[in-house]
Amino acid sequence: MSQAYDVVAIGSGHNGLVAAAYLAAAGKKVLVLERNEWFGGGVVTKPLTVPGFRHDQHSMAHIFIQGNPLLRNDDLGLKSRFGLRYAFPECPMMSVFEDGSTLALFRDRERSVTEIAKFSQKDAEQFRRLSETAAGFMPMLLGGLYSPPAPVGASNALMDQSREGRELWRMMQMSIHDLLEEWFEHPKVQMHFARIAGENLCSPDEAATGFGVFVFLGFLEMFGFGVAIGGSGELTRALIDCIKAHGGEVIASADVARVTVRNGRAASVVTSDGREYEARDGVIGSIHPHDLGKMVEGVDPWVVKTAERTRITSPGCITVHTALNEPLKFRTHDPVRAVMIELLPNDYNLLRQGFDDLRYGGFARHPLVGVGSLSLHDPSRAPDGKAVMHAWDYVTYDHPEGRSWDDAKEDYARVMLNHMGKFIENLDAGNIIAKHVDSPVDMERTSSSFRRGDLHGVAATTYQSNAWRPTPELGRGTVPGVERLYLVGPFQYPGGGVFGAGRAAAMTMFDDLNLDFGKVSKG
Repeated sequence: MSQAYDVVAIGSGHNGLVAAAYLAAAGKKVLVLERNEWFGGGVVTKPLTVPGFRHDQHSMAHIFIQGNPLLRNDDLGLKSRFGLRYAFPECPMMSVFEDGSTLALFRDRERSVTEIAKFSQKDAEQFRRLSETAAGFMPMLLGGLYSPPAPVGASNALMDQSREGRELWRMMQMSIHDLLEEWFEHPKVQMHFARIAGENLCSPDEAATGFGVFVFLGFLEMFGFGVAIGGSGELTRALIDCIKAHGGEVIASADVARVTVRNGRAASVVTSDGREYEARDGVIGSIHPHDLGKMVEGVDPWVVKTAERTRITSPGCITVHTALNEPLKFRTHDPVRAVMIELLPNDYNLLRQGFDDLRYGGFARHPLVGVGSLSLHDPSRAPDGKAVMHAWDYVTYDHPEGRSWDDAKEDYARVMLNHMGKFIENLDAGNIIAKHVDSPVDMERTSSSFRRGDLHGVAATTYQSNAWRPTPELGRGTVPGVERLYLVGPFQYPGGGVFGAGRAAAMTMFDDLNLDFGKVSKG
């Protein structure tokens, strides 16, 4: 016998929770079903090592969601009512080079100018121009990132109507490397910004990555990098509290097997153990494109085919979490207190070649390691005097030597830690209390969204971006021929990362249900 709700959400990743929370705030009877025993997908905090240490297993810093009216205007009271708090350190990002030199980016533009001037006065002046240009793009970005995307053709036609638009289109098609060669002369300055593309799991030589520099910098200066007090999972906790406060339910260990469709409309969801939940008004589905045809009845074969052929990024993530006896000590003259710390070679080409190595199925010749130690900014993450560390690198889903990642991940963790020893002087057995390693295979087990270890669900290529993410048919978060099914996840627009993009799905649902979104949104 089925149970009836107005809205049923599949998966408790933050995007689905955001959409569900807006519907619950509008008075709808909402149910969220999560296959795991815990909630949050990629936005989760756990005691992965030893008691007393809190680790963000996946998402560490909340960057792009800070511009979302969900938080910027506190639409649903996550901050004022449900206790979500953030720290915003003055130095969001720093590169530490193998020779001990550093380059930091600050929320204060002029402090960043001074940093870059250590390498090149010309580049420092160019950075000021770049920063001003990025700030000029922010109103456009804030107006478009948190609502359904505009059609690709219309967007391109609009850009083609002005000199500024054509220049914007040009930058959007460029690789980050080509763009940086136009702006900067010093290899370390170029490498510092090129590493930004790497955080999207792609090489700086990948086409159509250039505009990411402006997006990243614009958000860094306007909002900073948000460090959730208590852990990344506090965002998940606040969203669930919001849903429950409005009468909704959130259930763990409920693995959804299929969405039933009646008369061309999503009608219910059925779990793998046979439970059925009716959805009178609609279903919110964190359904990976590769699973759409398997989970949803009667989808047009062309829609299924294009969804199944979406491309996953070649490299996946491998992460090492450690509990430390004392904070990290970097082999630098400058203090290192950034949210994100990139460990870079002295030679820019080594960074670029590392991504080439991954593309051809090998290990990167220079590990592409990034580090965060958020106990520096949020002491609640570790006992007094101690620290946590989150290090990430990129490897192929299929081990280059044919080994199982379950057997090989500890070996690669030692490679990472040995490499990090070139940059950090106290990363040794005396300081490491315990560690936890997640391979790309572990990532995939954690969430079906993280296919083959890709944090972003599908690759951020030109043909899988904007209103074509993940496909032209699915890019606006709905499924042709299946009414009242709304897709959410890192594989939907605007892409991976903590955007709170479920707000766009909620807006579409409100329109379909003739609800007034303005009654629950302050923006």
